[in-house]
Amino acid sequence: MNSVPQAVEFDVDDEETFVPALGETHSTRAKQILKAHPEIRGLIGRNPWTAAITAAYVGVQIAVAVAFGWAGASYWWLALIVAYGFGAFLNHGLYVVVHDATHNLIFRSRLANRLVLLAADVPQVLPGAMGFRACHLAHHSHLGEMDGDTDIPHEWEARLIGHSTWRKALWFLFFPVFQVLRVTRVRGVATFDRWTLANWAVNFGFAALLGWLAGWTAVLYLFASFWFAISLHPLGARWVQEHFTGDEEHDTANYYGPLNGVALNIGYHNEHHDFPSIPWNRLPEVTRIAPEFYLNLPSHSSWTRLLVTFITDPAQSLWTRTVRPEPGGA
Repeated sequence: MNSVPQAVEFDVDDEETFVPALGETHSTRAKQILKAHPEIRGLIGRNPWTAAITAAYVGVQIAVAVAFGWAGASYWWLALIVAYGFGAFLNHGLYVVVHDATHNLIFRSRLANRLVLLAADVPQVLPGAMGFRACHLAHHSHLGEMDGDTDIPHEWEARLIGHSTWRKALWFLFFPVFQVLRVTRVRGVATFDRWTLANWAVNFGFAALLGWLAGWTAVLYLFASFWFAISLHPLGARWVQEHFTGDEEHDTANYYGPLNGVALNIGYHNEHHDFPSIPWNRLPEVTRIAPEFYLNLPSHSSWTRLLVTFITDPAQSLWTRTVRPEPGGA
């Protein structure tokens, strides 16, 4: 890709309401792209090698965790540092594996995809993969709808955080908590079933076994890696990169930066919403084939810069999240 779109700029919303998304939906653009570039259909499929990446990421994280467990509790501070600078990247990558398994993009069998999903969730300590699966599928079918999209903050959440620098920083730090609270708002999303029980049994059972055999510093390392991967960390900027565009014509923005390598191309978010049946490793090819549809869309080249800017710029807040006034789907 020879050029990168301009970074998104936000405007202050004086009325303190979410930004209405009035532009074309992802399904509309996908039809236009397929009409212009029918060869993109050939990218639809699965990538079983994602399972191998899962095994590698999980294996490395467990090995590092065991090393810290054997080192002893006195190294808790080093475990936190390594979790922030290293472990968070692998745990974040495993979130993307859970994401692709949710879309059945690893194997043909739904069972096999769910088993990979469970395996990828083990280093997160807290079981969330099955709940994510239910909420994420609703996110696609109800993108921008308050009653169906858990990516949209509560209105009280946006009012509470406001434009304050320190409150936005705390919002990132405790993002996992806010995310869970949003589930109570959506309708028609079943987040508890036998697979959820299996998720809980596997994660809590493994954490208990790891703590017993290797020491609880091992569990601390994995838990910190999980928390940093989705909170106050450059990787956490993804939560505002994707749909907090502040632009009523575009409800999704991309990240075209170097961290896509370890993050399994999750930054290609418009491409993913347009074609959710294309696995992560082929998303850059979508951009290459149809640059006229993507290189003029909002994007970022640095998650770190986005994180700092979003927190420190008083013009930016949770109100920049786009919301569709009527059911539109994506």
